[in-house]
Amino acid sequence: MTILIDNPPTIAWTGETIEIIDQTLLPAELKVITLNTVDGVIDAIKRLAIRGAPAIGACGAYGMVIAIDHTSTDELDKLVSEMKEAAEKIGNTRPTAVNLSYAVKRVFDAAVSGKSKEEIRELALIEANKIFAEDRDACDAIGRYGAEELATYKTLMTHCNAGRLATTGIGTALGVIYGKALAGQAVEVFAAETRPLLQGARLTAWELSKAGIPVTVIPDSSACSLMASGIVDAVVVGADRIATNGDAANKIGTFAHAVSARNAGIPFYVAAPTTTFDPDTSNGQDIKIEQRDPNEVRGIEKVNVPNEGVEVWNPAFDVTPAEFITGIITEYGVIRSDYCESIEDLLSKASL
Repeated sequence: MTILIDNPPTIAWTGETIEIIDQTLLPAELKVITLNTVDGVIDAIKRLAIRGAPAIGACGAYGMVIAIDHTSTDELDKLVSEMKEAAEKIGNTRPTAVNLSYAVKRVFDAAVSGKSKEEIRELALIEANKIFAEDRDACDAIGRYGAEELATYKTLMTHCNAGRLATTGIGTALGVIYGKALAGQAVEVFAAETRPLLQGARLTAWELSKAGIPVTVIPDSSACSLMASGIVDAVVVGADRIATNGDAANKIGTFAHAVSARNAGIPFYVAAPTTTFDPDTSNGQDIKIEQRDPNEVRGIEKVNVPNEGVEVWNPAFDVTPAEFITGIITEYGVIRSDYCESIEDLLSKASL
């Protein structure tokens, strides 16, 4: 199978600004927008113009370079103080995805050793470029390991979007699907629509169909019946934060799919780079779940459903307990339970 990719990259650094695909407009319009201020970076991440843990990590990393360009001083102490403030503002924009805070801290830590504003900027840009390239390479490796692991599975189901639009490379969960296609393996995909913002129906379906991979969109509520029917061979999803015991936070609705997969007797995989593992989070109960605007749930075809006076609970993510996860596909291979041990080994490899 040939992978057809001819649209612009999800995120690109021009030398002074960040260019991103505005994902809020897809699939109706493919538009590249420019980010040239810290506030612009924060707004783009907050309103999901750019989304996906690795992609917002890269965006935040380059946002730190923009922050340096817009500092009001050449005095090093004040410059570092303004950088720290920018890192906190950018890093806290979306609290669940660990890649964002990891990336801005990494750029800050690398840059502060500079002896001048010019050197600080240079060091920040070098680190941001490394973060971008490392994620791209990790996606390629996840695709290869995932293709090996799922070689006998043809029909896969996924949730939300963990592909090119969510990373700097071919994706994590969708990287596995692209990896199968590139390896010449037959693959077709069922994409859960992923309410309330329809990242599956709008984004996953768009990028897979553009790549020439057969994809069928399903209502989230039909996934259990689909898996029980025996049509789906395996489920593969991405993650925004993984605790050291293997509990994995991903888009709301993922946990229900994991339960359904266990009931149907089919494997449930998470695909994620090591940057998504949080060594400071011991289990899923410690993962902060982002709450989003209730109007995301109310707005259906421009009609307020439910009515304005009704309360809405709108968590962006849920946590799938490690016991429901067959394996986690990383750039270092597939790890399995006991996750406490395998994740400790994984993070040791990543730090070498």
